[in-house]
Amino acid sequence: MHDPAMLTAVLDSMKDPVVFVDTGHIVRYMNKTAIEHYDDGAALIGRSLLDCHNEQSCRDIVEIMAAMEQGEEERLITDSEKHRIFMRAVRDADGRLIGYYERYEPPRQA
Repeated sequence: MHDPAMLTAVLDSMKDPVVFVDTGHIVRYMNKTAIEHYDDGAALIGRSLLDCHNEQSCRDIVEIMAAMEQGEEERLITDSEKHRIFMRAVRDADGRLIGYYERYEPPRQA
């Protein structure tokens, strides 16, 4: 059973931001934490993620997505004392890339 309200409730329960972006780099979904975390909040939905990043970050995002189109599933994009952030592919039932999201982890322990 596909229940969008239940999926939204699950994603809104997460303590880390979840921003889903389609293959055109358009923000399609933000969970409650992401809306509260980012300055423009829900106003980012429907806008290009590339408009929110500097030139180098945009080049990185485009390059990672191209690798995902070739089969890569995930790549570490930030590794700091605060957290590790991965860019993660989202695929449809046939394995076609439909977008991506950032996945957060706590920092690695020494």
